[in-house]
Amino acid sequence: MIISRTPYRISFFGGGTDYPSWYLKNGGAVISTTIDKYIYISCRLLPSFFKHKYRIVWSHIENVNKINQIKHHSVREMLKLYNIKDGLEIHYDGDLPARSGMGSSSVFTVGLMNILNNIKNNNIKKKELAKNCINFEQKILKETVGSQDQIAASYGGFNKITFEPGGKFKVSVISIDNNKIKKLNNNLLLVYTGLKRTAHKIASDYVSKLQTSKKLNILKISNFVYEAEQILKSNTLDNFGELLHESWVEKKCLSSVISNSSINNIYNDAIKNGALGGKLLGAGGGGFFLFYVPLYKQRNFKKKLKKLITVPFKFTSEGSKIMYKNFKEDN
Repeated sequence: MIISRTPYRISFFGGGTDYPSWYLKNGGAVISTTIDKYIYISCRLLPSFFKHKYRIVWSHIENVNKINQIKHHSVREMLKLYNIKDGLEIHYDGDLPARSGMGSSSVFTVGLMNILNNIKNNNIKKKELAKNCINFEQKILKETVGSQDQIAASYGGFNKITFEPGGKFKVSVISIDNNKIKKLNNNLLLVYTGLKRTAHKIASDYVSKLQTSKKLNILKISNFVYEAEQILKSNTLDNFGELLHESWVEKKCLSSVISNSSINNIYNDAIKNGALGGKLLGAGGGGFFLFYVPLYKQRNFKKKLKKLITVPFKFTSEGSKIMYKNFKEDN
């Protein structure tokens, strides 16, 4: 059996500039961090006495004999890509719900690809893993997704990811002292809206417009990355929360499907009860809000928004990791 553990990410600023339709021509940058919430994937060789050859356990349970019969799109296409001949049993478990803005589809892709490379005894580096996952989602699955989530999940850490015109990327650790990073972490709350959506469907509504009618919006979103860097170097962390608010206002201008009345009501209640700013994570449409709420205001904030689930989290520095490997037939 092989078990991978791959972290979810929080994207603070620059989301949208990581779509190839934008950065291949203009370049882009994002600031993000991985957190101590994970997707776990276990994989074992399936003993030959079972009637089925592949067993895939996710929100469904699939027992099939041919790869083409697998309904889970990512699993099916990746097993084909890696030319898997042996029977396998694959289990997926996540600490957070899918389709919630936490990059879960890309986190899953990174975790599964990490496992399959280990099955093939490929000593894959973080950068190669990220590049291969980006190519898999964008070229093979043909999904409208950005390129930051695969990199964040592969590398781990609190980073600035820079995209160069032409496609190359660079990951730079954001160096701020431990007390400041701890204070920032303590002032952030992850709040679940209860609304699920499919990211690439939301993104499809506005990605094609980034070079034309939405160009000014995406340029402003890009500039927030550099403003955030300056804030993190200063002693005015509350400005980070206010910048999140500016970023959210600009993001909503990209498409009418990014927000709705329910989401707007949650955001307005949060601001009224102590949040300095926040943003809906991922492409929009639902999932998790990230709010910047000064620590001394959080008790009242949670009381007033008690109908919503607040998830505690810590920043982490590790990317996708193989937690256990003993790959042989388990009888």
